[in-house]
Amino acid sequence: MFLKNQKIVRLIFEDKTVFSGRLFTESVSAQGEVVFNTAMSGYQEILTDPSYCGQMVLMTYPLIGNTGVNLEDVESRGLFLSAFLVREYIDFPSNYRLTKTLKAYLDEAGIPGAEGFDTRAITRFIREAGAKKALLTDSDLPVDVLIERVREIPDMVGQNLAKKVSVDKSYVYPSIGKPLFKVAVVDYGVKTNILRQLAENNCECVVYPYDVSSTEILSGEYDGLFLSNGPGDPEMVTESIQMIREVLGKLPIFGICLGHQLLGLALGAKSYKLDFGHHGANHPIQRLETGGVEITSQNHGFCLDVSHLGSDVEVTHVNLNDQTVAGIRHQGQSAFSVQYHPESAPGPHDSRYLFEGFIRLMKTFREDRQGDN
Repeated sequence: MFLKNQKIVRLIFEDKTVFSGRLFTESVSAQGEVVFNTAMSGYQEILTDPSYCGQMVLMTYPLIGNTGVNLEDVESRGLFLSAFLVREYIDFPSNYRLTKTLKAYLDEAGIPGAEGFDTRAITRFIREAGAKKALLTDSDLPVDVLIERVREIPDMVGQNLAKKVSVDKSYVYPSIGKPLFKVAVVDYGVKTNILRQLAENNCECVVYPYDVSSTEILSGEYDGLFLSNGPGDPEMVTESIQMIREVLGKLPIFGICLGHQLLGLALGAKSYKLDFGHHGANHPIQRLETGGVEITSQNHGFCLDVSHLGSDVEVTHVNLNDQTVAGIRHQGQSAFSVQYHPESAPGPHDSRYLFEGFIRLMKTFREDRQGDN
Protein backbone atom coordinates (compact mmCIF):
# COMPACT_ATOMS: atom_id res chain seq x y z
CA MET A 1 0.00 0.00 0.00
CA PHE A 2 1.08 3.62 -0.44
CA LEU A 3 1.76 5.71 2.66
CA LYS A 4 1.96 9.48 2.56
CA ASN A 5 5.23 11.15 1.63
CA GLN A 6 7.17 7.92 1.07
CA LYS A 7 10.80 8.43 0.14
CA ILE A 8 12.17 6.64 -2.89
CA VAL A 9 15.17 4.47 -2.05
CA ARG A 10 17.62 2.48 -4.10
CA LEU A 11 19.15 -0.88 -3.29
CA ILE A 12 22.62 -0.72 -4.85
CA PHE A 13 24.60 -3.96 -5.11
CA GLU A 14 28.37 -4.22 -5.30
CA ASP A 15 28.24 -5.09 -9.03
CA LYS A 16 26.25 -1.85 -9.66
CA THR A 17 22.91 -3.63 -10.06
CA VAL A 18 20.17 -1.30 -8.76
CA PHE A 19 16.59 -1.90 -7.62
CA SER A 20 14.15 0.80 -6.49
CA GLY A 21 11.58 0.86 -3.70
CA ARG A 22 9.83 3.12 -1.19
CA LEU A 23 10.42 3.57 2.52
CA PHE A 24 7.59 2.78 4.92
CA THR A 25 9.65 3.64 8.04
CA GLU A 26 11.39 6.71 9.43
CA SER A 27 14.88 5.21 9.26
CA VAL A 28 16.37 5.56 5.80
CA SER A 29 19.74 3.98 5.06
CA ALA A 30 21.31 0.60 5.75
CA GLN A 31 24.02 -1.66 4.46
CA GLY A 32 24.93 -5.33 4.56
CA GLU A 33 24.55 -8.60 2.74
CA VAL A 34 21.13 -9.11 1.13
CA VAL A 35 19.47 -12.51 1.70
CA PHE A 36 15.99 -13.74 0.82
CA ASN A 37 13.66 -15.65 3.14
CA THR A 38 10.97 -17.92 1.68
CA ALA A 39 8.75 -18.21 4.78
CA MET A 40 5.10 -17.30 4.20
CA SER A 41 4.51 -16.31 7.83
CA GLY A 42 6.44 -15.59 11.00
CA TYR A 43 8.06 -12.31 9.99
CA GLN A 44 8.26 -11.18 13.62
CA GLU A 45 10.33 -14.24 14.58
CA ILE A 46 12.51 -13.58 11.53
CA LEU A 47 13.03 -9.95 12.54
CA THR A 48 14.10 -10.96 16.04
CA ASP A 49 16.42 -13.80 14.97
CA PRO A 50 19.99 -12.64 15.83
CA SER A 51 21.35 -14.86 13.04
CA TYR A 52 20.45 -12.03 10.62
CA CYS A 53 23.03 -9.68 12.13
CA GLY A 54 24.71 -7.68 9.35
CA GLN A 55 22.13 -8.64 6.73
CA MET A 56 19.22 -7.02 4.91
CA VAL A 57 16.34 -9.51 4.77
CA LEU A 58 14.16 -9.70 1.66
CA MET A 59 10.84 -11.56 2.03
CA THR A 60 9.69 -13.55 -1.00
CA TYR A 61 6.08 -13.70 0.25
CA PRO A 62 4.50 -10.54 -1.20
CA LEU A 63 2.25 -9.22 1.62
CA ILE A 64 4.02 -8.38 4.87
CA GLY A 65 2.62 -6.64 7.95
CA ASN A 66 -0.94 -7.95 7.86
CA THR A 67 -0.77 -9.52 11.35
CA GLY A 68 1.11 -6.65 12.97
CA VAL A 69 3.44 -7.30 15.91
CA ASN A 70 2.65 -8.91 19.26
CA LEU A 71 4.38 -9.51 22.59
CA GLU A 72 4.58 -13.30 22.31
CA ASP A 73 6.59 -13.92 19.11
CA VAL A 74 9.75 -12.04 20.09
CA GLU A 75 12.75 -14.36 19.76
CA SER A 76 15.51 -12.21 21.27
CA ARG A 77 16.16 -9.01 23.17
CA GLY A 78 16.21 -6.89 20.00
CA LEU A 79 16.45 -6.62 16.23
CA PHE A 80 19.89 -7.29 14.76
CA LEU A 81 19.19 -7.23 11.02
CA SER A 82 20.18 -4.18 8.97
CA ALA A 83 16.96 -3.65 6.97
CA PHE A 84 13.68 -5.32 6.02
CA LEU A 85 12.70 -5.39 2.34
CA VAL A 86 9.25 -6.42 1.06
CA ARG A 87 7.02 -6.31 -1.99
CA GLU A 88 3.99 -4.76 -0.29
CA TYR A 89 3.68 -3.49 3.27
CA ILE A 90 0.27 -3.71 4.98
CA ASP A 91 -0.34 -0.89 7.48
CA PHE A 92 -3.81 -2.01 8.65
CA PRO A 93 -3.09 -5.30 10.47
CA SER A 94 -5.73 -7.60 11.90
CA ASN A 95 -4.85 -10.12 14.61
CA TYR A 96 -6.27 -10.72 18.06
CA ARG A 97 -2.76 -10.63 19.59
CA LEU A 98 -1.38 -7.52 17.88
CA THR A 99 -0.06 -4.61 19.92
CA LYS A 100 1.37 -2.39 17.16
CA THR A 101 2.05 -2.20 13.44
CA LEU A 102 5.20 -3.53 11.83
CA LYS A 103 6.11 0.05 10.87
CA ALA A 104 5.94 1.18 14.52
CA TYR A 105 8.01 -1.82 15.59
CA LEU A 106 10.77 -1.11 13.06
CA ASP A 107 10.73 2.61 13.86
CA GLU A 108 11.22 1.91 17.58
CA ALA A 109 14.26 -0.23 16.72
CA GLY A 110 15.65 2.23 14.16
CA ILE A 111 15.57 -0.40 11.39
CA PRO A 112 14.68 0.71 7.84
CA GLY A 113 11.76 -0.99 6.15
CA ALA A 114 11.14 -0.56 2.44
CA GLU A 115 8.43 -1.82 0.08
CA GLY A 116 7.71 -1.72 -3.62
CA PHE A 117 10.70 -3.82 -4.62
CA ASP A 118 10.42 -6.44 -7.35
CA THR A 119 11.22 -9.16 -4.84
CA ARG A 120 11.03 -11.93 -7.43
CA ALA A 121 13.63 -10.20 -9.58
CA ILE A 122 15.93 -9.59 -6.60
CA THR A 123 15.56 -13.22 -5.47
CA ARG A 124 16.46 -14.49 -8.94
CA PHE A 125 19.40 -12.09 -9.04
CA ILE A 126 20.74 -13.41 -5.72
CA ARG A 127 20.19 -17.05 -6.76
CA GLU A 128 22.15 -16.51 -9.96
CA ALA A 129 24.84 -14.10 -8.74
CA GLY A 130 25.11 -15.20 -5.10
CA ALA A 131 24.51 -13.20 -1.95
CA LYS A 132 26.09 -9.78 -2.34
CA LYS A 133 26.70 -6.68 -0.28
CA ALA A 134 24.41 -3.75 -0.92
CA LEU A 135 23.53 -0.22 0.20
CA LEU A 136 19.95 0.93 0.87
CA THR A 137 19.84 4.70 0.43
CA ASP A 138 17.67 7.67 -0.51
CA SER A 139 20.72 9.57 -1.77
CA ASP A 140 20.52 10.91 -5.31
CA LEU A 141 24.29 10.72 -5.80
CA PRO A 142 25.40 8.77 -8.90
CA VAL A 143 25.82 5.00 -8.55
CA ASP A 144 29.51 5.32 -9.39
CA VAL A 145 29.95 7.44 -6.26
CA LEU A 146 27.79 5.34 -3.95
CA ILE A 147 29.37 2.08 -5.06
CA GLU A 148 32.50 3.01 -3.12
CA ARG A 149 30.46 2.84 0.10
CA VAL A 150 29.25 -0.61 -0.86
CA ARG A 151 32.78 -1.85 -1.43
CA GLU A 152 33.73 -0.71 2.07
CA ILE A 153 31.10 -2.98 3.70
CA PRO A 154 32.88 -5.90 5.45
CA ASP A 155 32.44 -9.36 3.93
CA MET A 156 30.63 -12.01 5.96
CA VAL A 157 33.66 -14.27 5.59
CA GLY A 158 36.11 -13.37 8.34
CA GLN A 159 33.59 -11.80 10.74
CA ASN A 160 32.87 -13.03 14.26
CA LEU A 161 29.34 -11.70 14.62
CA ALA A 162 28.49 -13.95 17.56
CA LYS A 163 30.25 -11.51 19.86
CA LYS A 164 27.92 -8.73 18.64
CA VAL A 165 24.70 -10.57 19.49
CA SER A 166 25.69 -12.67 22.51
CA VAL A 167 24.87 -11.72 26.08
CA ASP A 168 27.45 -9.93 28.21
CA LYS A 169 26.93 -12.08 31.30
CA SER A 170 25.26 -15.37 32.17
CA TYR A 171 21.66 -15.71 33.32
CA VAL A 172 19.23 -18.50 34.28
CA TYR A 173 16.24 -19.53 32.17
CA PRO A 174 14.13 -21.65 34.54
CA SER A 175 12.53 -24.99 33.85
CA ILE A 176 8.79 -25.26 33.36
CA GLY A 177 7.88 -27.51 36.26
CA LYS A 178 10.36 -29.42 38.37
CA PRO A 179 13.90 -29.17 36.89
CA LEU A 180 15.28 -32.60 36.09
CA PHE A 181 18.33 -31.51 34.09
CA LYS A 182 20.76 -28.62 34.21
CA VAL A 183 21.98 -27.41 30.81
CA ALA A 184 24.72 -24.94 29.89
CA VAL A 185 23.60 -22.96 26.83
CA VAL A 186 26.16 -20.97 24.84
CA ASP A 187 24.52 -17.89 23.35
CA TYR A 188 25.81 -17.18 19.84
CA GLY A 189 22.43 -15.58 19.06
CA VAL A 190 20.08 -17.91 20.92
CA LYS A 191 16.34 -17.72 20.18
CA THR A 192 13.83 -17.71 23.01
CA ASN A 193 11.94 -20.72 21.67
CA ILE A 194 15.11 -22.84 21.97
CA LEU A 195 15.19 -22.06 25.68
CA ARG A 196 11.45 -22.64 25.89
CA GLN A 197 11.79 -26.08 24.28
CA LEU A 198 14.48 -27.04 26.79
CA ALA A 199 12.44 -25.64 29.67
CA GLU A 200 9.40 -27.66 28.57
CA ASN A 201 11.61 -30.74 28.73
CA ASN A 202 12.34 -30.04 32.43
CA CYS A 203 15.71 -28.36 31.83
CA GLU A 204 17.03 -25.47 33.85
CA CYS A 205 19.23 -23.48 31.46
CA VAL A 206 22.20 -21.31 32.36
CA VAL A 207 22.90 -19.12 29.34
CA TYR A 208 26.53 -18.05 28.80
CA PRO A 209 28.31 -15.53 26.53
CA TYR A 210 29.88 -16.87 23.33
CA ASP A 211 33.41 -16.90 24.81
CA VAL A 212 32.67 -18.96 27.95
CA SER A 213 35.58 -21.21 28.89
CA SER A 214 35.56 -24.99 29.24
CA THR A 215 36.65 -24.53 32.86
CA GLU A 216 33.46 -22.65 33.68
CA ILE A 217 31.29 -25.16 31.85
CA LEU A 218 32.89 -28.22 33.40
CA SER A 219 32.81 -26.77 36.92
CA GLY A 220 29.07 -26.16 36.79
CA GLU A 221 27.84 -29.73 37.35
CA TYR A 222 25.81 -29.66 34.15
CA ASP A 223 24.08 -32.57 32.49
CA GLY A 224 24.64 -31.25 28.97
CA LEU A 225 25.94 -28.45 26.75
CA PHE A 226 23.76 -26.73 24.13
CA LEU A 227 25.34 -24.71 21.29
CA SER A 228 22.90 -22.19 19.84
CA ASN A 229 22.30 -20.63 16.45
CA GLY A 230 24.05 -17.41 15.49
CA PRO A 231 25.43 -15.22 12.69
CA GLY A 232 28.74 -14.84 10.90
CA ASP A 233 31.75 -16.94 9.96
CA PRO A 234 32.09 -19.96 12.27
CA GLU A 235 35.86 -20.20 11.79
CA MET A 236 36.23 -16.81 13.49
CA VAL A 237 34.65 -17.98 16.77
CA THR A 238 37.97 -19.52 17.82
CA GLU A 239 37.37 -19.29 21.58
CA SER A 240 34.30 -21.49 21.32
CA ILE A 241 35.87 -24.03 18.99
CA GLN A 242 38.60 -24.60 21.57
CA MET A 243 36.05 -24.77 24.40
CA ILE A 244 34.05 -27.44 22.56
CA ARG A 245 37.19 -29.55 21.98
CA GLU A 246 37.91 -29.47 25.69
CA VAL A 247 34.34 -30.41 26.67
CA LEU A 248 33.91 -33.22 24.10
CA GLY A 249 33.42 -36.56 25.84
CA LYS A 250 32.88 -34.90 29.22
CA LEU A 251 29.30 -33.72 28.60
CA PRO A 252 26.59 -34.53 26.04
CA ILE A 253 26.54 -31.80 23.35
CA PHE A 254 23.70 -30.66 21.08
CA GLY A 255 24.35 -27.92 18.51
CA ILE A 256 22.16 -26.17 15.97
CA CYS A 257 22.97 -23.79 13.10
CA LEU A 258 26.19 -21.96 14.07
CA GLY A 259 26.52 -24.37 16.99
CA HIS A 260 26.43 -27.23 14.48
CA GLN A 261 29.21 -25.62 12.46
CA LEU A 262 31.33 -25.02 15.57
CA LEU A 263 30.94 -28.63 16.70
CA GLY A 264 32.01 -29.76 13.24
CA LEU A 265 35.05 -27.49 13.29
CA ALA A 266 35.98 -28.76 16.74
CA LEU A 267 35.87 -32.30 15.35
CA GLY A 268 38.13 -31.42 12.41
CA ALA A 269 35.74 -30.39 9.63
CA LYS A 270 36.08 -27.26 7.49
CA SER A 271 33.43 -24.65 6.72
CA TYR A 272 32.60 -22.75 3.55
CA LYS A 273 30.18 -20.01 2.52
CA LEU A 274 27.11 -21.00 0.54
CA ASP A 275 26.27 -19.05 -2.62
CA PHE A 276 23.07 -17.56 -1.21
CA GLY A 277 22.47 -19.45 2.03
CA HIS A 278 19.39 -21.22 3.36
CA HIS A 279 16.74 -18.90 4.79
CA GLY A 280 13.14 -20.05 5.17
CA ALA A 281 10.67 -22.34 6.90
CA ASN A 282 10.23 -24.95 4.17
CA HIS A 283 13.56 -26.70 3.57
CA PRO A 284 13.37 -30.50 3.08
CA ILE A 285 15.87 -32.48 5.17
CA GLN A 286 16.33 -36.24 4.94
CA ARG A 287 17.04 -38.11 8.15
CA LEU A 288 19.35 -40.84 6.89
CA GLU A 289 18.67 -43.18 9.81
CA THR A 290 15.00 -43.59 8.86
CA GLY A 291 14.84 -42.22 5.32
CA GLY A 292 12.11 -39.85 6.45
CA VAL A 293 11.95 -36.25 5.28
CA GLU A 294 11.48 -33.31 7.63
CA ILE A 295 10.36 -29.84 6.57
CA THR A 296 12.60 -27.46 8.49
CA SER A 297 13.24 -23.84 9.39
CA GLN A 298 16.69 -22.61 8.38
CA ASN A 299 18.79 -19.46 8.53
CA HIS A 300 22.48 -19.79 7.74
CA GLY A 301 25.03 -18.73 5.14
CA PHE A 302 27.83 -21.20 5.92
CA CYS A 303 28.01 -24.99 5.76
CA LEU A 304 30.29 -27.85 6.83
CA ASP A 305 32.70 -29.74 4.60
CA VAL A 306 33.01 -33.07 6.43
CA SER A 307 35.40 -34.76 4.01
CA HIS A 308 38.25 -34.53 6.56
CA LEU A 309 36.32 -36.05 9.47
CA GLY A 310 37.22 -39.46 10.84
CA SER A 311 35.07 -42.57 10.68
CA ASP A 312 33.81 -41.93 14.23
CA VAL A 313 31.72 -38.99 12.95
CA GLU A 314 28.72 -39.79 10.75
CA VAL A 315 26.46 -37.61 8.65
CA THR A 316 22.90 -37.99 9.97
CA HIS A 317 20.91 -35.49 7.87
CA VAL A 318 21.17 -34.15 4.31
CA ASN A 319 19.54 -31.10 2.71
CA LEU A 320 17.53 -32.38 -0.26
CA ASN A 321 17.66 -29.03 -2.08
CA ASP A 322 21.42 -29.08 -2.60
CA GLN A 323 22.73 -32.22 -0.84
CA THR A 324 24.67 -30.20 1.75
CA VAL A 325 25.39 -31.69 5.18
CA ALA A 326 22.53 -30.95 7.56
CA GLY A 327 23.44 -33.06 10.59
CA ILE A 328 26.34 -34.94 12.18
CA ARG A 329 26.87 -37.22 15.17
CA HIS A 330 30.01 -38.34 16.99
CA GLN A 331 29.50 -41.99 17.75
CA GLY A 332 31.66 -42.12 20.87
CA GLN A 333 31.40 -38.69 22.46
CA SER A 334 27.62 -38.15 22.89
CA ALA A 335 27.65 -35.15 20.58
CA PHE A 336 25.33 -34.32 17.68
CA SER A 337 24.15 -31.29 15.74
CA VAL A 338 21.92 -30.12 12.89
CA GLN A 339 22.17 -27.31 10.36
CA TYR A 340 18.69 -25.93 10.96
CA HIS A 341 16.33 -24.62 13.68
CA PRO A 342 14.42 -27.51 15.28
CA GLU A 343 12.71 -25.16 17.73
CA SER A 344 10.50 -24.02 14.80
CA ALA A 345 10.04 -20.31 15.38
CA PRO A 346 8.80 -19.79 12.79
CA GLY A 347 8.29 -23.08 11.02
CA PRO A 348 7.02 -26.65 11.25
CA HIS A 349 7.42 -28.95 14.26
CA ASP A 350 8.91 -31.92 12.37
CA SER A 351 12.29 -31.77 14.12
CA ARG A 352 11.39 -31.33 17.77
CA TYR A 353 12.33 -34.97 18.41
CA LEU A 354 15.93 -33.75 18.50
CA PHE A 355 15.32 -32.15 21.89
CA GLU A 356 14.00 -35.47 23.15
CA GLY A 357 17.16 -37.15 21.87
CA PHE A 358 19.26 -34.65 23.81
CA ILE A 359 17.28 -35.44 26.96
CA ARG A 360 17.94 -39.16 26.50
CA LEU A 361 21.67 -38.51 26.10
CA MET A 362 21.75 -36.47 29.30
CA LYS A 363 19.80 -39.11 31.19
CA THR A 364 22.24 -41.83 30.09
CA PHE A 365 25.20 -39.59 30.93
CA ARG A 366 23.86 -38.94 34.41
CA GLU A 367 23.22 -42.65 35.05
CA ASP A 368 26.73 -43.54 33.89
CA ARG A 369 28.22 -40.81 36.09
CA GLN A 370 26.30 -42.01 39.12
CA GLY A 371 27.38 -45.59 38.39
CA ASP A 372 31.03 -44.54 38.36
CA ASN A 373 30.57 -42.97 41.78
